[in-house]
Order: sequence, then C-alpha cells, then structure tokens
Amino acid sequence: MEGSHVHEVAIVGAGFGGLGMAIRLKQQGTDDFVVIERGEDVGGTWWANSYPGCQCDIPSNLYSFSFARNPDWDRAYPMRDQILAYLRDCARRFGILPHTRLGCELLGATWVAAEQRWELETTTGRIAARVLVAAPGLLSEPWSPSLPGLDRFEGNAFHTARWDHSDDLAGKRVAVVGSGATAVQVVPEIQPRVARLHLFQRTPPWVVPHTDHPIRPELRELYRRLPALQRLSRAGIYALRETFVPGITRDRRWLRLQKALARAHLRRQVPDPELRRRLTPDYEIFCKRIILSSRWYPAIQEPNVDLVSSGITELRERSIVDGAGVEREIETLIFATGFRPAELPIAGRIRGRDGSSLAKVWGGSPEAYLGTTVAGFPNLLFLYGPNLNLGHSSIVYMLESQIAYALDALRTMRLRGAAEFDVRPGAQAAYNAELQARLEQTVWNSGGCGSWYIDRNGRNSIQWPGFTFEYRRRARRFDAEAYRLAAPA
Repeated sequence: MEGSHVHEVAIVGAGFGGLGMAIRLKQQGTDDFVVIERGEDVGGTWWANSYPGCQCDIPSNLYSFSFARNPDWDRAYPMRDQILAYLRDCARRFGILPHTRLGCELLGATWVAAEQRWELETTTGRIAARVLVAAPGLLSEPWSPSLPGLDRFEGNAFHTARWDHSDDLAGKRVAVVGSGATAVQVVPEIQPRVARLHLFQRTPPWVVPHTDHPIRPELRELYRRLPALQRLSRAGIYALRETFVPGITRDRRWLRLQKALARAHLRRQVPDPELRRRLTPDYEIFCKRIILSSRWYPAIQEPNVDLVSSGITELRERSIVDGAGVEREIETLIFATGFRPAELPIAGRIRGRDGSSLAKVWGGSPEAYLGTTVAGFPNLLFLYGPNLNLGHSSIVYMLESQIAYALDALRTMRLRGAAEFDVRPGAQAAYNAELQARLEQTVWNSGGCGSWYIDRNGRNSIQWPGFTFEYRRRARRFDAEAYRLAAPA
C-alpha cells in the first residue's frame, strides 16, 4: 500500500463536490490529500454527460464556485462544454491536478477501527486515509428500464449519459425513451438529422419558456473589470430563485404564476387540442423537475416525429412494439431515462464500524445527519448526500455549505486532539424525523407524480425541504455535541 503512508484526506470523485473540497483543503494549508476519479478527466457529471444539447438549467452566474467566479460565461445558462472547461480550469489553477488520480475507481473502502483510518481498494492500488470524503454526485449512475427483448435488439442502444458519438444518427430511424429534462435537450438537437424519431413518453413534463441568451462581450468585459457587478448579479439570481421555496414546500398558491406560464406556453406552441391534451401533465407543477425549453414543443410537432404514450411491450431484432401492439422499425434506441440517485453503487463499497456497507444500512433509503455524516461510519463525509438536492437553485451553493462544515470537522478534530468523529444515532434520527415531517407537506411528496426523488421504499431521500440559506446556517459550524469524538487509540 503505497509505502505505509496514511493521507490526511482521501476524496472520491472530481466533480463540483470533490474539486471544491480539494481546493478548500489546499487553501487552508492541507496538502496531504488525494483525489481519485474513475473518469478519464475531472468534471464529474459534466464529463460523463456529453449528449447533444447538454446544458445546465441553473443560470451560469449562480452555477459556479463563489471563490472562483468566471466572467467568461458566454450564455445565461451554461452549456456542458463550458462548465467542463471551467472545472478543468479550477483544477489546474488551484493546483489540484498533482493530487488527482484519473482512471482510478474505488472498489471498496473499509474502516479499520484499530488504526482509526480508512483503507481504500482502487483499480490502481491501495490507499489509506484518516478521513474519507465521498463525492460521487447524484447524477452519475444511469438507469435504464429492463425492456423485454432488449438482448434480441440488433441495432445500437445506449443511455444519454453514455452517449455513443460514433453513431451519427443521420437518416436513421430512432426511438427515444423518456420525456424528462434530458430528452427535452436531446430531441430538438437530433430531430433535424434523423429520418424518423419515435418518442416514448410516460408522463409529460411541465415546460416553461427558456430565457437563455448569449452574454454580450461588453458585459463579460464589465464583469472582468468590476467583479462586484457579477457578485451582485449572482446575489440577485440567488434571491429570485429562493422565492420558489414557499410554493414548493408549503403553499401551492405561490406556484400559480409558474403554472399559468407553462399552460400559456403549451397553448401558444401547440395549436392541436388533442396533442395539447397528451402534453398536459396531470400532476402539480414542480412535483418533478420543471423543464426550461422553447424548442421542445416545436421539435415534437415536426412531421418526422411521433409521440407514443402507450408504453413499450417489447423489442425485436429491428423494431420496437408499443403498448397498443404497433410495431415500429428502428435502428437506434436511446434511453433518456435518468438516474437512480437513491441507489448509488458507491454505497455498496463503503463499509463502516461493524463491517456493514452503507447500502445495507440504508436499505434503499439513504439518510445522513445534515446530509453529510452517517452513524457507524466514522470520519466519513458525504458530499451531495441524502436530502440535499434542490428543485429550484444551484447545488454548488449547498456543496460549499457542506464543504465549510467538513473543514470545520477537521479543524475541531485538530483542536481537540481527536482521531475520529462519529455522529450519534440519536442526532441523526431526530434530524431525519424532522426532515421527513417537513417533506410530507411538499409538492414532491404530495403533488401526484412519481419521480426519482422518491426511493424504492416510498420515502423522499433526495430533496431538501427548505430555503438554501437555512441549510447554510445549520451547517455553518461543526456541532461537536452531536458527535462521539474519540482520542487517538
């Protein structure tokens, strides 16, 4: 094991969470850390997802680190390539690359109680560390339904998160399964190229007009010269986004305006009343992630697109059969079916004090204290952990709040001469009971839809049920009283 060296910190994942943690460690003078990343580059979900039209649905001025502003965003909502370039630049600029091992996947992490450290098994060797930071991200493990006959299908089949760039789709008959956030970006991009596009929709999304636009070079230059102006823009976008929270979490009357906007958008772009009916959701707005697009409705009304709402019965060698028994010839099958964030594979690879994996302890319903620490897993900090996802704002804000909490945990250990911290089961249980009670009132739990926010046990283990500044307040200091701190053995 790379000599017998024990790193201060091992970070798994080099997306926004892992890079943010690494940069902050470096800035406060901690140099003995390692970042492992299974991909061939940094960037996390923005490296993994390279499908056509891939774009963030949070404004660029908010979707970046507060300590690494970027005056060079060229669109109001950043495209994937620009976010990836930004993260690569952050890794280089803040000196994180020498600490990073790319193409290195975590196979297992075990807490060695006698030595008060984590032992990591990776595809490139073993690593030991006092503290383990898991930053796998939520949207890194694609999920595809197991369709009958998929193994018989002789065409090309892939998930949007594993886009096959060798298949140019030109002149082909293509089936897209799914009509959520990814499909809405992909379909308008590929529709003009394909001969025929069969879109299999289970439930229609709520769609509002996209306000994306290029950022003029003069404004970018102004941001470069007057950083305070960009900070002001960021603060304004942040404040505006927080106004959605009361409607999502407590009183749906606050969402009336958004709903009216979505309905007007549908009416304006889809003249056919029968198609409009098929595209009208039967659940509350914001129950699933709201979609921004001005190109979706026009694209799916093109003559080479047909919308199928009857489901899929089976795949045959060169065709797909819908729920009504209609067979359609296809050459490429694209799954735009999203992710399973409550079933992260990393949870099966991390074993705590009693040898049980996180997956076993969670049993399909992840939970943590402040979305960061888990009882029975000492010195583990989970970034973008359970119940921290947002339906309205930038996850980067939540990650920075968590990173500050993690750094304070390390500081507290140093100050108190402690070698390990482990959250008390009572503190974790009380926190999660409060969260689940609050989630009951939200549109995610009671808005009448099925979404990836609800895990296989019917529990919402994904969303944060409040203002983001409330989470930041709660995580602003490491509350040692909620933990069992142990001295060196």
